[in-house]
Amino acid sequence: MFPAWQDVAANLVAVAAGRAPADMVVRGGIWVNVHTRELLAGHDIAIKSGRFAYCGPDASHCIGDETEVIEAEGRYMVPGLCDGHMHVESGMLTVTEFSRAVIPHGTTSMFVDPHEVANVLGLYGVRLMHDEALAQPVNVFVQMPSCAPSAPGLENTGAELGPAEVEEAMAWPNIVGLGEMMNFPGVINGSQAMLGEIAATQAAGKTVGGHYASSDLGPAFHAYVAGGPADDHEGTSETDAIARVRQGMRAMMRLGSAWYDVEAQVTAVTEKGLDPRSFILCTDDCHSGTLVNDGHMNRVVRHAIECGLDPVIAIQMATINTATHFGMERDIGSITPGRRADMILSSDLRTLPIEVVISRGKVVARDGKIVPQEVDFTWPDDSRATVNMKRDLSAEDFDIPAEGDAVRARVIGVVENQAPTKALEADLGVENGLVQMDRANDVCQIALVERHRATGGVTNAFVSGFGYDCDMAMASTVAHDSHHMIVVGTSKSDMALAANRLRAVGGGICLFKDGVEVAMVELPIAGLMSDEPAATVAGKAQGMMDAMQDCGCTLNNAYMQHSLLALVVIPELRISDVGLVDVTRFEKVDLFLD
Repeated sequence: MFPAWQDVAANLVAVAAGRAPADMVVRGGIWVNVHTRELLAGHDIAIKSGRFAYCGPDASHCIGDETEVIEAEGRYMVPGLCDGHMHVESGMLTVTEFSRAVIPHGTTSMFVDPHEVANVLGLYGVRLMHDEALAQPVNVFVQMPSCAPSAPGLENTGAELGPAEVEEAMAWPNIVGLGEMMNFPGVINGSQAMLGEIAATQAAGKTVGGHYASSDLGPAFHAYVAGGPADDHEGTSETDAIARVRQGMRAMMRLGSAWYDVEAQVTAVTEKGLDPRSFILCTDDCHSGTLVNDGHMNRVVRHAIECGLDPVIAIQMATINTATHFGMERDIGSITPGRRADMILSSDLRTLPIEVVISRGKVVARDGKIVPQEVDFTWPDDSRATVNMKRDLSAEDFDIPAEGDAVRARVIGVVENQAPTKALEADLGVENGLVQMDRANDVCQIALVERHRATGGVTNAFVSGFGYDCDMAMASTVAHDSHHMIVVGTSKSDMALAANRLRAVGGGICLFKDGVEVAMVELPIAGLMSDEPAATVAGKAQGMMDAMQDCGCTLNNAYMQHSLLALVVIPELRISDVGLVDVTRFEKVDLFLD
């Protein structure tokens, strides 16, 4: 554990007073003060014991013979960036490799919700993630997952969590709150389990994360807010953002690999003039390719500035606002005495090039290159054997029988760059007693293969929006949130090949075309993560996206759309091991319409 302020307070006081030398002094920079929204030129920052000791116009009294002096040379001294809501598993990386990928981009604090691994490995998996987070050279705070399963009765997970598990986790040293409360119908309807989890969190004095994936801002929304969630990242419009902050929530505006929700909401500040202190920037989900090629929170801040935010306000939304929300403004989020010494040097505040990254008083990256750090953590063998299918599958497992010559079927409609889907309908032909896909109208098949308890279950349905125009299939054991296996394809024989291949390798993503494997990303840890470096995983992921494009798919970040098709807490239509789910009504529905 990083030492608490009280353990080093005497050292900080001695340095600030000039009685003892600092470990490091950053000299001659422009201090970006997020408390006062000022840019203070010609200032020095002194660091001792991993924390800021002196922030002022002249730190010469803090410099001794052994003090490391870094010349800022007029560059901006920016607080280390915070990601207020994210899932490490979405990067397909371990916490260690994810941290190594984002540190050069200036991220020094992350608030992670490991509900993906929780759905596979339960409380044991959360503890593994918690312990790996503690081993990092940056701040990786963990929220206890709230919903496994996310929608009880509509899906079955590898493990279940409830109030007792939440209460236990609240005593762990690195748990800072409850992860996003996705079961918003449960809260609205007064579920004792959901309210019990929230009560255990609040009794521990920690923050409850929200997830209100509905456009209904009437009594249901007000009931959800009354239930205790303190933030929400599911807003997609200015109206959503305003409604949340008026009720005392923080509006978390996300820019992930596939979610572009900042531009539509930031006008609540830039045009409507709302107080920006209630707004936070986050990523939610970023795959490894985005991290390697585009950045992390620096990318989000740049985007927010491009959308019209004042640069310092954008930085506040990625630093002090986040820290304050989690009750940690005395520890992180600003360059001020006593806080953890997390800081970026940048030569331009608008484009935000990340030239030096300091975390806990040590240089951890320079000019986009990480300074190597040893991390003492290894995922155990029992986290690597989680694809528990009963048997190999055949093409016949994907047959959808029906009577007559045609049926009218429900179809999941993919929406580019957004988490929600559309509930579509299509008239499909029946040949030899089996419903046929309609490639000409972009209707192909989707299946969810049970992979936690080896039940042998396969749920079949239809999906539209990928644009596949050849014989192919893509399978993934990343299938939010229950993380069974999703298979999408135009060829049932290729669907069987893809599913069986993932069973053989222990999880991941693969794509078959014309009976041949053309792309593979191995994810052996819980079927969700790789412990290979981010650049390696990004290269494989890029190969997957290239293969999808070669099969006719033109969607931006189409893999992210694929991975969310089983997310039964975001409207409108999803697939689970229980069947096809109408998420506007939270009930199972038939594949065929009368």
